[in-house]
Amino acid sequence: MDSRRFGKYIVEREVLDEQRLEEITQRKTHSDNQSSLTERLKDSLRCTVPKLKHSVMSSLPVLYWLPKYSVWDYGMPDLISGISVGIMHLPQGLAYAMLASVPPVFGLYSSLYPALIYFFFGTSRHISIGTFTVLSIMVGSVTERLAPDVNFLIQNGTNVTAEVNITARDSYRVQVAVATTVLGGLIQVALGLVKFGFVGTYLSEPLVRAYTTAASAHAVVAQLKYIFGVSPTRFSGPFSMVYTLKDVCSLLPHTHLPTLVVSAVSMVFLIAAKELNSFISPKLPVPIPVELITIVAGTLISAYTHLNRNYTISVVGEIPSGLSPPSVPDASLFGEVIGDAFALAMVGYAISISLGKTFALKHGYKVDSNQELVALGLSNAVGGFFQCFSVCSSMSRSLIQETTGGKTQMAAVASSLIVLLTILKLGPLFQELPKAVLAAIVFVNLKGMFKQHSDIVTLWERSKIDLMVWLVTWVSTLLLNLDLGLAASILFALLTVIFRTQMPTYSVLGNVPGTELYVDIETHREARDVPGVTIFRSSATVYFANADLYIEALKEKSGLDISKMIIYKKRQEAKQRRRERRAERRAKRQAKKERRAEQRAAKHLSGAPVFSVEEEAGSWRNTCVDGDVMDREQQGCTERENGTVFIIPTTPRTPDRWEYLKGGEPDCTSLGSISELQEGDTTTLDSSSDDTLSRDLERISLGSLGKWSWDIHSIIIDLSTANFIDIVAIKTIKNIIHDFSEIDVDIYIACCQAPVVEQLELGDFFSETITKRSLFVSVHDAVLYCLNHRGATSIPRYEPSVDTYDGTKL
Repeated sequence: MDSRRFGKYIVEREVLDEQRLEEITQRKTHSDNQSSLTERLKDSLRCTVPKLKHSVMSSLPVLYWLPKYSVWDYGMPDLISGISVGIMHLPQGLAYAMLASVPPVFGLYSSLYPALIYFFFGTSRHISIGTFTVLSIMVGSVTERLAPDVNFLIQNGTNVTAEVNITARDSYRVQVAVATTVLGGLIQVALGLVKFGFVGTYLSEPLVRAYTTAASAHAVVAQLKYIFGVSPTRFSGPFSMVYTLKDVCSLLPHTHLPTLVVSAVSMVFLIAAKELNSFISPKLPVPIPVELITIVAGTLISAYTHLNRNYTISVVGEIPSGLSPPSVPDASLFGEVIGDAFALAMVGYAISISLGKTFALKHGYKVDSNQELVALGLSNAVGGFFQCFSVCSSMSRSLIQETTGGKTQMAAVASSLIVLLTILKLGPLFQELPKAVLAAIVFVNLKGMFKQHSDIVTLWERSKIDLMVWLVTWVSTLLLNLDLGLAASILFALLTVIFRTQMPTYSVLGNVPGTELYVDIETHREARDVPGVTIFRSSATVYFANADLYIEALKEKSGLDISKMIIYKKRQEAKQRRRERRAERRAKRQAKKERRAEQRAAKHLSGAPVFSVEEEAGSWRNTCVDGDVMDREQQGCTERENGTVFIIPTTPRTPDRWEYLKGGEPDCTSLGSISELQEGDTTTLDSSSDDTLSRDLERISLGSLGKWSWDIHSIIIDLSTANFIDIVAIKTIKNIIHDFSEIDVDIYIACCQAPVVEQLELGDFFSETITKRSLFVSVHDAVLYCLNHRGATSIPRYEPSVDTYDGTKL
C-alpha cells in the first residue's frame, strides 16, 4: 500500500504496474493465446450436428423464420404491403431501365428475379430489392461507353445515314449490363464469404449522400434528351456530363415542342399528386400509387390520340410478353467492366446495409452484414443470368413496405407476383407509353436526392472535415464520372483519416484536485500540474506515420530539446575532465614548488645558499601560467554578456544532475561568491559554436516557458488512445526512454491496452533496463510511483489552491 499526500488529500492504495497486474489477474501469455487459437481452429474444423444446423440456418435465413411464420398475424399486412410495393415496381422498373440504357422490359425483369433470390438469403425483413436510380445510372454509363450509337449506324453503300440499328445496339447493351451485373454480384458473394462485410463501412454517410446527390445530377442530364425531344451526342469518361450538358444546351433551339408539353404536364401532375398524397396519406391505409396512375393515364392518352404517329413523340415500343430463358453472360466483357462492377458492388451494398440496419434498429432485430453481402451478390449474380441489371434496396419502396405494415419478406413475394403478372399479360399494353412520361417520373423521384444539398449547411456547423469529404465526393463524381468519382472519393476519405492520425492533438495532463482524474491543462482551469512530473498524451495511436511527430511534440511539451542538451552535457563533461586534469597538473606543480622551497630553506639554514637561474626561471614561468589561468577563470563570469551559465554539482548524490540558468548579464553574486566555489565548478562558453548552442538552448529550453530551473524528473506517456503499436513506434518509445535517461529523466508508460502490451512483448520492447515495472495500469498509479520514487527528495510539496472538489470544476 502507498500512502501519499496528494495536494491536501491522503491517498492510500496499492500502486499497480503491469507486472503486478499480471500476478493478480493471471493474464494469459502470448503462448497461451497461440494454444487457444489452435484449439479454436480445431474446434471450427470439427463437424457436429448443431454446427451443421447453425451453418445451414445462417446461410439460408428463410429456414429460420418461415416455419414460424403466422399467416393469421402477418399474412394480410404482408399482402397489402406487397401489392403496394409491386405497383411501385412497375413504373420504376420501366423508368430506371431507360437510365440503364436498356429496353424497359429488362427493368421489369430486374424487379422480379432479384427480389425472389433475396427472399431466401436476406436477413432484413423490410427492404425492397429492385431497381435503384444510382445503380441504373452507373449501369447506363457502362453500356453507353461500350456500346455507343456511333458503333451501330446503318450503312447504305458508301454513305452513312443518321439511322441507328436500335435492335443490335440494345442487344449488345443488354450483354454489357448483364456481364457487369454478374461480375459485381460475384464480387459481393466473394467478399461476403470471406467475412468482408465491414468493407461497406469505408463508404461513410457523407460520402454516400454526396455520391447519390451527384449521381442524381447525372440522371437529370441523361433524361434531358427525353424531356426536350432532342438527340445529343453521348460522351463517356471524365467531364462527360459537362460535354453532354453543353451539347443539350446547343440543341435547345431544336426542342420538340409536343414532347416538351407531355413532359411538363406529367411533371406538374406528379408534383401536385405527390404533395396531395403526402398530406392525406396519414388518413389512408395505403398511399395513392401516383406513378402508376401517371403511366396508365399517359398510355391511354397516347394510344387514343396516336401521339407517336401524329406528333412523332417517342414511345416505349414493343414490350415482349412472357419470360426470357436464362443465358450465360459474355465472359469476354469482364475485363472491360471489372472496375465498374466493383463500384456497383460497393455502392449497392452500402445503400442496402444502411437501410437494412435502420429498419432493424427500429423494429428490434439483427441484420448480418456478411450474409447481406452474400444475399445481395446472389441476387445480382443469379439475376444476371435472367437479363437483369444491378439492383439494391430502394429507399422509397422500402419505406412503403414498412409503413404499409409489412412484417417479413413475404411482402417481396407478393410484389414479385404483381410484376410477374405484368410481364406475362400486361406488358404489351404499355407499348404506347411516351418516354417523356417515364423521364418525368425519374425527374420527380429525384427530388429527395436534390434535397441532400442541405447537408452542406449541416456539415459546415458540425464537421469541416466531413464537409470536405462531401464536397470532394460531389465534385469528383460530377466531373470524373461515377466510377472514377467513387474511387477518388474513397481515396480522399481515407486520406482524411490518415491526416487526422498523423496530426493529432498532443496535450499535457494535470490532476483534478481530490480525484484520480487527469485532464488537459490547457482546456481545464482547475487541473493542476503534478510537481516534477510531465504527463503526455496523444489523441491518436502511435505508428510509423506519426512517430517522428510524436517525438517532436514530446520535446515541445516537455520544454526540452534532448538532442542539443545531450550534446551540451557531453561537452560540459569533457570540459570538466579537462579542468580536473589541469587541476591535477597544477597540484603537482605546486607540490614541486613547495619541495624546492623547502630545499632552498634547508640550504639557507645550513648557511650555504645556492642561486640557480634555471630553477628561478621555471618557478617564474609556472607562477605566470597559474596566474593567467586563475585570471581567466575569475573573469569568466563577466566576459560574456547575455550569457548562459551551467552549474554542474559535484555532490555524489546526483552526479549527473545539472541545472540551467537563464540570465541577461550574469552576476557572480547570483550564483554565489566565486571565492566560495571550488576550482572548476564554474565555466562559460568561450567559443563561437558554444555561444550559438547556448543561445539555442536559451530559446528552446524551459527558460522560454518562464521556468528558471529544470525541474522535471519523470515523464509519463499515456497510451490509452493506442489500440495497436507497430515496430517503428516501439523503437521510437525505446529511443525516448534512452535519450531522456541521459539527462536523468525517467520515462513511464500508463494505460496500455492488453493487445498493446502483447505487441510490446513480441517487439522485444522489454529488457533488463526496461521492465514491466515501468508500465502502469493507470496514470494515477504512475504518478503515485513517481512521487514516491523521486518526488520526496527532489520536489517541493504540492499544495493546490482549491481545497474542495464538488464535481463541477471540469
